[in-house]
Amino acid sequence: MGTHVLSMRIDGELLERLRHHAAKRGMSVQDYVVRTLMRDDFDERFKSAVDETEKFYGPM
Repeated sequence: MGTHVLSMRIDGELLERLRHHAAKRGMSVQDYVVRTLMRDDFDERFKSAVDETEKFYGPM
């Protein structure tokens, strides 16, 4: 399967929130994000967030 690199640009406020959540679990931000993406309900939660965003801003 191999490995790939994912690069993200996020604002400082979101990074601080991620650091806080990761620290509570004794994890690095990278491990916390990967763990979140691997959750079984991620696809459903992501679709829901996209749907809500589109309701607010309209389709992108």
